Amino acid sequence: MSVRILVVDDEEDIVDLISYNLEKEGFTVIKAYNGEKAIELLKTGKPKLVILDLMLPGINGLEICRLMRKNPGMESLPIIMLTAKGDEVDRILGLEMGADDYITKPFHVRELIARVRAVLRRSEERPETDKAETFTFKGLHIDYNSYEVTVDGKNVELGPTEIKLLRFLTRHPGRVYSRDQLLDYVWGDEAFVEPRTVDVHISRLRAEIEKDKNKPQYVLTVRGIGYKFANIRYKDQPKIT
Repeated sequence: MSVRILVVDDEEDIVDLISYNLEKEGFTVIKAYNGEKAIELLKTGKPKLVILDLMLPGINGLEICRLMRKNPGMESLPIIMLTAKGDEVDRILGLEMGADDYITKPFHVRELIARVRAVLRRSEERPETDKAETFTFKGLHIDYNSYEVTVDGKNVELGPTEIKLLRFLTRHPGRVYSRDQLLDYVWGDEAFVEPRTVDVHISRLRAEIEKDKNKPQYVLTVRGIGYKFANIRYKDQPKIT
């Protein structure tokens, strides 16, 4: 069965162009021209990737992206943001909301196809850590059931917030999260917390698990956006059980 891709854009010519070329490459395409239809197809069409325009009538692309990342069934669904805006701020906003890649109009169709294949490949290689009971990567070992953490075989004592942060980030390696997103996912409905509080707990976490907290190898800063756990390449796949 071919990979199903949802293309969302209010310009029908753009949708038709993208759809035609994706179908030539063997993909199956479903189409939406507004945010409401996109949300409907996300629920019923079961796409494996979404090409999502930023500027849509009604529910815009950023809001759709935000809703997807809050939905447990869609939080890992790959997203390529597509927009006529080339401004750095718009690119950062898209990535902050959880987009996996970003391309601006006008674009070369071959480049878009290449990005689609790359994002799908990364998605397929991503380990299924959500189902894992343990996680091991470059000397860091986590038992998700007992909350025991070791680095190079030595026990590490973490506070409850640091443990939750590490658990969340290691279950989504390579994905960048803004401070606000981490507050949503890790702190949840707790009392109001300033976004900069995230920095404090990241610093505490690094002090315990990193060999050099000023040159971290596990929890990385993405300048201007937020934090992520290190990219896990195929040869570096963590052991998951």
